[in-house]
Amino acid sequence: MELFRLSATEVAFGVRDGRFSAEDVVRSCLSRIESKEPEIHAMLTVTAEAAIARARELDGRRSAGEDLGPLGGVPVILKDNMCTAGVKTTCASRILEEWVPPYDATVVRLLLKAGAVLLGKANMDEFAMGGSTENSAFGVTSNPWALDRVPGGSSGGSAAAVAAGYAPIALGSDTGGSIRQPASFCGVYGLKPTYGRTSRYGLVAFASSLDQIGPFARTAEDVALVMEVLGVHDPMDSTSQPVPPDDFSQALSARDLKGKRIGYLKEVAEYDYDDRMKNALSKAMKACEEAGAEMVEISLGTAIDHGLASYYILAPAEASSNLARFDGVRYGSSSKDPESLMELYLKTRKDGFGDEVKRRILTGTYVLSAGFYDAYYLKAQKVRKVIKQEFAKAFEKVDSIILPPSPTPAFKVGELIDDPIAMYMADVFTIPVNMAGLPGISINVGFSEEGLPLGVQFIAPRWGEKELLSTAAVMESRFGGAKIADGGDL
Repeated sequence: MELFRLSATEVAFGVRDGRFSAEDVVRSCLSRIESKEPEIHAMLTVTAEAAIARARELDGRRSAGEDLGPLGGVPVILKDNMCTAGVKTTCASRILEEWVPPYDATVVRLLLKAGAVLLGKANMDEFAMGGSTENSAFGVTSNPWALDRVPGGSSGGSAAAVAAGYAPIALGSDTGGSIRQPASFCGVYGLKPTYGRTSRYGLVAFASSLDQIGPFARTAEDVALVMEVLGVHDPMDSTSQPVPPDDFSQALSARDLKGKRIGYLKEVAEYDYDDRMKNALSKAMKACEEAGAEMVEISLGTAIDHGLASYYILAPAEASSNLARFDGVRYGSSSKDPESLMELYLKTRKDGFGDEVKRRILTGTYVLSAGFYDAYYLKAQKVRKVIKQEFAKAFEKVDSIILPPSPTPAFKVGELIDDPIAMYMADVFTIPVNMAGLPGISINVGFSEEGLPLGVQFIAPRWGEKELLSTAAVMESRFGGAKIADGGDL
C-alpha cells in the first residue's frame, strides 16, 4: 500500500487501529517528497528526522493505549509564514532567511496537540505577496499537474504539496485569495475560514485585517477534520472570535441541496474571462441544480467592479506598517558594517526584500501619507463597508454564492511576472470575500482538455463554514475527490 495516497481521515483511523504505524506513513510521505521535490520544489524546509522521531513517539503512545487525538499520525505541511519553534520561518524572504522563531503559532500548537506530524515548511510568495509563488526568494514552485505552469499563490507550495501527495493536509494563509486560487490551480480543496475563526497568533502578518489561516486537503472530510482542530477561540489573538467550536463533520452527511438557494452573479456572467473557467462554472451550477438547489441571480456590483482596486490600497497600507519591523535590528538578517543607523535600515531592507514586496511597501506608504490618506485609504475603507453591505443584502436572498476562483486556469511560469496589473487581476473573484471577512471554499470540478485542474468557489455568510462543507460534500459525490498528480509536462 502506498500510504502517501491516503486521506488524513484514513491515516488517523489506520494508525489508531494499528493497521500501520505513524512511522510507516511518515516514511512513505518523505519518500514521495524525495522523489518529486527536484521537479516541483514545493518545500523550503523538510524536517525529516524530527518527523520520524515524532512518529515513533506517537507509535509508542498508541502501543501504551493512549488516545493520540483526531490527527494522530497525520503528516502536515505548513506555509512558511507560520512560526515554528526551533524550525526556520523565512516567509520566502532573504531578510528572514535564517530566522528561527522561539515559539509555535497557535495553529501549530493545536495541530501537534491533536497528534499531527510536521513534515516541513512550504514555499510561498515572499511575505504572501503574489499569486503564483514566483515571488519566492528561494525559487519557483511548479504545478504538479504541469511543470511549466505555476501552482498559484501565495500559498502555492502548500497546494502543490497536497496535490503531489507529500501530505494529506497543508495549511496556507489567505489575504486576497491565497488559499482558494492555488487550490483551484492544483485541483485540491482549499478553505478560507471566516475572519476570526482561526487564530493568527504566530502568523507573520501581511495585512492584519484580511489575513486568515485555513487548510488544503484532497477531501471535504479532511477539511472538516482540520477545522474541528483549528476552529477554536484563541485569547492570544485579539481578532479571534469566541464562537463555540462547531461540529463541521456533521455537515458532510448532506446528500443533496434541496431547499438551498445558491446565488450566481450577474456581473460574472458579463465578465470577460477564460472559456475553460466559464465551462467549469456552468458545469458546477448544473450539478447544483441537479442536486436540488435553486439558482438565483444576484448582483455584487461594487464588490466586482471596485473590490480589487480598494484591496490594493488597503492591503499595501497594512503591509507597509507590518513590515516596518524588519529593519535589521530585531528580526532576521542585518547589513554588514553600516556606517550609520540609517544606512543599516536602508541596506538591510534594500537587500532583504524582493521587488514585489518593495512595490507594495511603497504603495502603502504613499496612500497613508499626509495629503493622500483621505483620497485613497479612507475612500477604500468606505468601499469596503459598501462591499460588506452588498454581501449582507445578497445573503438575505441566498444561502451561498458560487463564483470562479480565478479568471483563468494555471498560467505558465513567467507569463505574468513582469505585468503586476495582470497578476493582480487574477484575484478579482477572491478579494471581495476577504474584504467582507467571509468564508469561502475552492473545489475541483474537473480538468481542461490539456489536463489543467478547474475549480469553483462557494461563499457563505460569516460563520457559514458548515454550509460550505455541506455543499462541498454534495459536489464531491458528483465530481469525486481530488486526485494526486504524478507530475509531468503537458
